[in-house]
Amino acid sequence: MMYVVANRVPVAEGWEEEFETRFRRRSGQVEHQPGFVSMEVMRPKSADAPWVVLTRWESEEAFRNWIGSEDFKEAHRNPLPKEAFRGEGRLEQHEVLISAYRETP
Repeated sequence: MMYVVANRVPVAEGWEEEFETRFRRRSGQVEHQPGFVSMEVMRPKSADAPWVVLTRWESEEAFRNWIGSEDFKEAHRNPLPKEAFRGEGRLEQHEVLISAYRETP
């Protein structure tokens, strides 16, 4: 069953560009993890909403293996300073029960 993780990150005003740049320049360890499917970084459309980093995994086990890996530690080694955030982020984890896709001709 597909497993989706949404990391909701409240980026402080003035730090948006640096946050985005860090993701654009990241080393890409997650893409090589067994069970990784995709990642999307979503910029909020309103000032009070958090940024969302959405990852999809083949299973919860694949996600757990990623967060316990040396690659994960390396990817998170140099975090932005505390003032770059408007508070604590929130990690949401979900199992996908139903999926729908546009039909291709």
